[in-house]
Amino acid sequence: MQVVTNWFKRYFSDPQIVFLTLFLLLFFGIVITMGDMLAPVLASIVIAYLLEGVISQLERRSWPRFPSVLIVFVLFLLFVTLVLFGLLPLLSNQVTDFLQQLPIMISMGQQALMQLPERYPDLIPQEQVDQLIQQIRNEIASFAQQAVTWSLASVVGVITLIVYLILMPLLVFFFLKDKQLIVGWFVRYLPRHRRFAGTVWKDVDKQIANYVRGKFWEIVIIWVVSFVTFKLLGLNYALLLSMMVGLSVIIPYIGAAVVTIPVLFIAWFQWGWGSDFAWLAVAYFIIQALDGNVLVPLLFSEVVNLHPVAIIVAILVFGGFWGFWGVFFAIPLATLVQAVLVAWPKRIEDVGVEEG
Repeated sequence: MQVVTNWFKRYFSDPQIVFLTLFLLLFFGIVITMGDMLAPVLASIVIAYLLEGVISQLERRSWPRFPSVLIVFVLFLLFVTLVLFGLLPLLSNQVTDFLQQLPIMISMGQQALMQLPERYPDLIPQEQVDQLIQQIRNEIASFAQQAVTWSLASVVGVITLIVYLILMPLLVFFFLKDKQLIVGWFVRYLPRHRRFAGTVWKDVDKQIANYVRGKFWEIVIIWVVSFVTFKLLGLNYALLLSMMVGLSVIIPYIGAAVVTIPVLFIAWFQWGWGSDFAWLAVAYFIIQALDGNVLVPLLFSEVVNLHPVAIIVAILVFGGFWGFWGVFFAIPLATLVQAVLVAWPKRIEDVGVEEG
């Protein structure tokens, strides 16, 4: 018991550390328990946080705050309009066409699997192939059932989407316009002595801003390069597949491995084992190699490096809590944890020096 008491006094003797610990626990508790209800607010805060970087750049060039907010907000609305009415219809057409062709693709895949025991009887037993095909059929049936359930709930989803499309832009605008007012109101309820929390926040703020900005450009660059490559090679569903490749960079390591399957499967369905398939595979893997070895180091040079094991654990943990957004912000949240752990001993040493 004495060991626990000494440990607690050593690491929680400073009220600033206690405050930061309670604040983080309260924040994560609110997100976990009320995340669904507060989803529009949290998403709007994230969007406003991203747009704030552009507004800050305009303010550094002596632009007044309110005109900067208006310009950036109007550009944001134009971007959303372009996505909704320009990009989504094209994606919807490709998704519809893909779903219509999916049964034929699956049938061809099953036939190819059934031929493997005949070609390689010593390596691939017939029983394993039969089990695999049966498992694929079960997954397809489950997916079809989920699709029916989703279609029945689609009316509610459309209504919710409409509400979000109206509510979120308003929230983003007010978060940007009244930033100082909102932050000032929040700061009034914080303790006066919060230097430790401020030190951690400055580090995390820089890391998150660099990460999100870099991740946005990584998605755009990989999406565009993949689309141009797939289009030049004549691959079907180029826009849909390139979007999947672009979004796959959100999940390091895992995303690239998962998205490789549909890209190569559709290429095989379209061309078979030919030269076109080989060129597509080579071009795709070159894009992945350039992303990991050239683009990522350039875009994320100022972001704290995390060990791959830490990244994967963060993706599993935060993705399990908050789904897509947990996966997207897994690395910033892991950076927050790392910043606290790095700053914590420094603060303890400062306390020791001050007491001595």
